[in-house]
Amino acid sequence: MSGLSNATSFETFGIWCVLLIAFLGLGYALMLRRQVLKYDKGTEKMQEVWGSIKGGADAYLRRQLKSILPLIAVLTVLLFFSVYIVPPSDEATKRFSNLNADQIKIVIGFARAIAFVMGATFSLLVGQFGMRMAVEGNVRVASASRRSFGEALKIAYRTGTITGMLTDGLGLLGGTLIFIILGIAAPDALLGFGFGGTLLALFMRVGGGIYTKAADVGADLVGKVEAGIPEDDPRNAAVIADLVGDNVGDCAGMAADIFESYEVTIVSGLILGLSLYSITGELKWIIFPLLVRGIGVLSSIIGTYLVKGSKKGDALNSINRGFYTSAVVSLASFALLAAFYMNEWRAFLCVGVGILLAVALDEVTKHFTDTTHRPVKEIAGASKTGSATLILRGLAEGFESAVWQTVVIAVTILSSVLIFWGQDVHYVLYGVAMTGIGMLTLTGNNVAMDSFGPIADNANGIGELAGLDKDSRKVMDSLDATGNTTKAITKGVAIGSAVIAAVSLFGSFLTDVSKIQVGMGVDKTIFDTGIRISSPTVFIGMLIGACIPWLFSSLIINSVTRAASLIVNEVRRQFKIPGLLQGKVKPDYQKAVDICTVAAQRELLGLAIIAVVSPLVVGILLGVEALGGFLAGVIISGQLLAVFMANSGGAWDNAKKTIEDGAHGGKGSECHKAAVVGDTVGDPLKDTAGPALNPMIKVINLVSLLAAPILIQYKSTDPGMLAALVICAVLIVGAIIYSKKGGFKKTKAADSENIAA
Repeated sequence: MSGLSNATSFETFGIWCVLLIAFLGLGYALMLRRQVLKYDKGTEKMQEVWGSIKGGADAYLRRQLKSILPLIAVLTVLLFFSVYIVPPSDEATKRFSNLNADQIKIVIGFARAIAFVMGATFSLLVGQFGMRMAVEGNVRVASASRRSFGEALKIAYRTGTITGMLTDGLGLLGGTLIFIILGIAAPDALLGFGFGGTLLALFMRVGGGIYTKAADVGADLVGKVEAGIPEDDPRNAAVIADLVGDNVGDCAGMAADIFESYEVTIVSGLILGLSLYSITGELKWIIFPLLVRGIGVLSSIIGTYLVKGSKKGDALNSINRGFYTSAVVSLASFALLAAFYMNEWRAFLCVGVGILLAVALDEVTKHFTDTTHRPVKEIAGASKTGSATLILRGLAEGFESAVWQTVVIAVTILSSVLIFWGQDVHYVLYGVAMTGIGMLTLTGNNVAMDSFGPIADNANGIGELAGLDKDSRKVMDSLDATGNTTKAITKGVAIGSAVIAAVSLFGSFLTDVSKIQVGMGVDKTIFDTGIRISSPTVFIGMLIGACIPWLFSSLIINSVTRAASLIVNEVRRQFKIPGLLQGKVKPDYQKAVDICTVAAQRELLGLAIIAVVSPLVVGILLGVEALGGFLAGVIISGQLLAVFMANSGGAWDNAKKTIEDGAHGGKGSECHKAAVVGDTVGDPLKDTAGPALNPMIKVINLVSLLAAPILIQYKSTDPGMLAALVICAVLIVGAIIYSKKGGFKKTKAADSENIAA
């Protein structure tokens, strides 16, 4: 803590306690891992199915790692040398006052590069280790379902909690370590930490989403619609790929997604806290976010351990009980912190509003996607007149849900304005950041709820493929239905947290730009003028920003369509094998797994380039104020589109499940066939394109933050900037062409030849 010489004894003690809590969260995850692994893996047939899922998941993770490591290496080098273009901040100069300018540059350069690698590594660990544990847990849940509902619920939820506590522990550990080592110079490295985590989340979200929905859509179209066989039928060659996809998409992808939101909110909170420290001279604005996060980890440990069940059907009530217990413990602790440390209530109120925002988004999402509410029932009813009316009804509900979720977020931001009414804008932006930190206080619970879904789904699939008895299947069906609801809820939280985090980063962008302008002697900073949408260049930037989420979604859905077509053709080919549909011949599951793995990794690079390079093109071409307009366009457009896609897809999915439970003729009826079409349309929306917008929005914001100092200090007409603009433009055009075609060398003819082989 040498970087904070004016810290009080309580503040020093508090920071070390936060570091200890981070290790406590990781220790709790390891304890749960030992508990889960003690349970048996069931019959030989169950273990055979599980072995296929595990092998497919491992193959995907290995290939993904090979795909992303080269880009991480290049960006690490660029971040180190960026210090010679963007000089260290005044805070860094003050922190390392005993060093000369060249030595400070080397220290900060290494800090940025190491923090970036640490953020990327932690995000990778959360996704990969969490997914591997989900794979270990699903077969044990299936086995436990033969004994009792309560035991199966406990294993499924605690397996998910392992991922949740990894998210909590590693996110808190990274931010706290950087703060302890660098002190007031921490923002110089924190941006690298956030960028590393966000970029890896984008890779895992996009790759996992393409994999899971290519397998799911292909399996459903040929299996359910064409062949009329049940879901997870062992005769379907894509069934194992589908089960693997649940893990790589919903476990690894979502965990990395929420982890980077967790990182980014603490990064923006500390940066904005530092701006208030420079105004007031009080460290409490920087220390408070870390203490809040530490309390949140402890609250999640208490709440998640209370989740148990004994009666069938009480899974959601038990999970909610754990969530609300954590929320109450957190709020009570925050109140004590506000009273005895902050000596004021405004920051506490913002954090409390954040927790209420998470609850409100839960309820709005639940209303539009849960089987017990009107929207899903009406979508299911629309199936009586065919798939077209069912899809139209789902679109209408999805559009409406985007309105109300956005209104909830707008009211939340307004609350921060009212809480800090009459104060400088820095206080308001800090309040927004605290709202994001409050919203993700219960990250351990949220990630546990999300991972619970694919674990229960995989367990159900293993039960179907292994031929378990009806009682066991009923237990798993109940858990699976609960998992669908918890997944939809956490998607709402993930999207909401992404928007709040992006707004916080937007505030950090304004703060950093203003600080550099003051250093350059500019009369009126961006804080004085604001981002003027009346300026044509700013409005152009906003229009381009609003287009990016739509372009990104278009390219991702195209990727899913391409990969799903390969799966459809492969399953059709295998159905023609004599004896396969009669159950006499076993399908080649590995072929479908390989198709999904290759397709998912092939699509990653182009989409990542668009997210990283697009803000650079706008900033160089139109200037830093237009870049602010660009960010505003990305945030607003991305929020509305992401919520629409996630909720409409979730509603179509649960409308199908409502019919499968016996409504409107049940399984095999014409209504069911219409609902399957709706669910198939919604799958890439809710599990690929919609969720992928979360990390994309934050990658764009972080790149803008990192690039802002360069854009201010150099003119767009400088030779170096012109060269950078040409390179970035070529990269963007190439990335779009690459994504639309699925690669430069790969052609449809080549794809067809591979399938035939």
